[in-house]
Amino acid sequence: MIKGIHHVQITIPKGEEEKAKAFYCQVLGLEEIEKPTSLQGRGGFWLKVGTQEVHVGTEDGFDRYTTKAHLAYEVEDCKHWHAIIQEQGLELQESVPIPGYDRFEFRDPFGNRVEMIQAIPE
Repeated sequence: MIKGIHHVQITIPKGEEEKAKAFYCQVLGLEEIEKPTSLQGRGGFWLKVGTQEVHVGTEDGFDRYTTKAHLAYEVEDCKHWHAIIQEQGLELQESVPIPGYDRFEFRDPFGNRVEMIQAIPE
């Protein structure tokens, strides 16, 4: 039996951890959590998102702009996040409508596709 999702992983180019922390921790407000000592030499960092984790790993030689793979962050106010992402100069991508949801997509500074999604009461 699968109980749930413990974590997901995205990647950034090697050596870009500080730039990624600035975006994910300062702009998005996610909390960095400590990696186990056994994994600290591998680069990257971990984030707490609600009760789950996002592991930000490092890898070179991958064009993140070519994939539809993405994380969707559930938010309370899509319009608020829409404005923040615009302030960061990131290109907004409107999503195909899903009944009962407000949502949009963008690429993080490393090319990872990100979705912000908000349930709309009917």
